[in-house]
Amino acid sequence: MELPLHKLVLRKLKMKLKNPFSTSYGTVQDKEFFLLELIDRDGNRGYGESVAFTTPWYTEETVATTFHMLEDILIPTLQSNMVTHPDEVSELFLPVKRNNMAKAAIEGAVWDLYAKRLDIPLAEALGGERKEIEVGIAIGIQPTMNQLLEKIQGALDNGYKRIKLKIKPGLDVDLLSQVRSHFPAISIMADANSAYTLGDIDRLKKLDDLNLLMIEQPLGHDDIIDHAKLQAAIQTPICLDESIHSVEDVRKAWELGSCKVINIKIGRVGGLTEAKRIHDFCYEHDIAVWCGGMLEAGVGRAHNIALTSLPQFVLPGDTAGSSHYWEQDIIKPEVIVHDGIIKVPKKPGIGYDMNFEVIEKYTEWKKEYDF
Repeated sequence: MELPLHKLVLRKLKMKLKNPFSTSYGTVQDKEFFLLELIDRDGNRGYGESVAFTTPWYTEETVATTFHMLEDILIPTLQSNMVTHPDEVSELFLPVKRNNMAKAAIEGAVWDLYAKRLDIPLAEALGGERKEIEVGIAIGIQPTMNQLLEKIQGALDNGYKRIKLKIKPGLDVDLLSQVRSHFPAISIMADANSAYTLGDIDRLKKLDDLNLLMIEQPLGHDDIIDHAKLQAAIQTPICLDESIHSVEDVRKAWELGSCKVINIKIGRVGGLTEAKRIHDFCYEHDIAVWCGGMLEAGVGRAHNIALTSLPQFVLPGDTAGSSHYWEQDIIKPEVIVHDGIIKVPKKPGIGYDMNFEVIEKYTEWKKEYDF
C-alpha cells in the first residue's frame, strides 16, 4: 500500500516549562522543537515531534542541526522516494550517519499517518498489547533537600509508580540516603547522565545499600566497556541510555554484560522502527526496558505511550502527564495520569487531536514542502 504523500508542514515551536529542569549537564527552561504535520492526498494527517535541545549536551544534535537535516537532506529524500510502510523510512535514511533525532521526527509522522490510514491506533500498528501503562516521573536536581522531598511527595500523591532522581558527584550518596530514609519503601532510580568514571567505583558501590531500582548511565555517554566493569563490581542494576543508539549497540552491551536494563528513547535511537527492534531483542533476551523522556510536548508524549504498550516495557517510564510540564499542551485531550496509569488511546494514530490554538500561540515560524 503506497503512502500517497501530499505535503509536509514544518513548524518551529518554543514552549516554556512550568519549572526549570536541571541535570548534571545543565538546566532547561524553554523547550524549542519542531512539529511535523505530514498530509496525504486523502487528507489524513500524521504528526511527529523533534526532541533535540538547543545545545548538544545530551547528544551531538541540536535544534539547529535538526532543521538542517530535515530541510537539506531528510525531507528531500522522502520527497524523492515512494514509501509503502514506515519501516522503509529508516532504510531510506540509513546512508545518513547518526542525526537520529531528526530522523525520528519525520519517521514518527509517517508512523502516525500510516496508522490513521489503516484506521487503527499507533500502539496496535506497532504490535502493542497493553491497554494501559504504568508511568514514573523524573525529578531534576533541586535547590534544597526540602524542595526535593516535597517534589517526591507530590509525585507519590499523584500516584506515580517510580521516582527518578538526577545525581552528580557531590549530590549522590548522601542525597539518595536522605531520600531513602524519608521514603523507605518507594521505587527509586538514580540518573547520572555520564557524570562519573571508574575512579568513582567505591562511591558508586555505596549505592548498593539503598535498594535502588537501577542507576542510569553512570559512566561515559559512548561507553559500554567500563560499564561492564562497573556492573561486575556493583549489585545495583545499570541501565544504559546515551550509549544505546541501535539494536547493535544493545547486542554488544548484552554480550559484554554492560547493563541489566535498557532505556529506549525514540529520538535517540532514530525512530519507532529501531525502538521496536531494540524492544524485540530485549524481549528475546529477557532484558528489562522502559521508555525515557526528553521533555516532550504532547505529540512526542503520545508516541512514547504507543511504544510503551509493547510487552517488554516492564518498568514504568518517564511519560508523566502533560500538566507536570506545561501550562497548556499542544494536544487535546492532554495526557492524563490517574494513579500512576495512562490509558493507551483507542482512536486511530497517536490517539490525540491537535490543539491548533495552542500550537499557533507557540509557533515561531512554519514552512511547507510539497510531494
